[in-house]
Amino acid sequence: MASNSYFRLLPDFQYLNPVQTGGVRKQYVDVKNLFLRMKIKESALLFATNFVNYQILEGERPDNVAEKLYGSSHYDWVVLLTANIINVRDEWPTTSRLLYDYAAEKYGEDLNATRRYETKEVLDDKGRLLLPAGQVVDSNFTIPDPDNIGQTIRPVVGVSNWLIETRKNNEKRTIRVLRKEFLGRFLEEVREVLQYQESSQYSSNTGKVAYNDLS
Repeated sequence: MASNSYFRLLPDFQYLNPVQTGGVRKQYVDVKNLFLRMKIKESALLFATNFVNYQILEGERPDNVAEKLYGSSHYDWVVLLTANIINVRDEWPTTSRLLYDYAAEKYGEDLNATRRYETKEVLDDKGRLLLPAGQVVDSNFTIPDPDNIGQTIRPVVGVSNWLIETRKNNEKRTIRVLRKEFLGRFLEEVREVLQYQESSQYSSNTGKVAYNDLS
């Protein structure tokens, strides 16, 4: 296991092994405490000095991004942690091909059917914004024509199921990542956070023991 792996940083937990071998029960089994999880505060992610926006390219995986940014694919967990991503399958953008397959199965013949209606941007003759684009409205939505008093216009466009799914996927492409120059300090802080505090099960700052007998 690589020394920069997230699981290597997790502290250990020892519990009594319920499996008997040759009539003798092994005393303890060492496991990693997978129930521990770090989360970075939203306020910290907005701290521009340490973090920057990153645009995930088509087909890029977390390990690809880690290799590009930090020189090692084993830092994929740093990418996911700073992006506040828990479920990679749902929160990481998929490829165009997989997205199409998913949407085609979900909507069938209605893939390109209109899902809803949205406004188009409307400006007056001086370039001032009268109506922003992207507001969800009824199909017959109208506003007064800025160029013709007493007239109305219908600044509405239909949005398909496919376009909505594409937008949702593209929204996942912008993530916050840690600047490379702060990686060393970040790893030190992770090690500190993942250490145990003294308790009835404490054996060291990286280990706990379940003293209760399972027999």
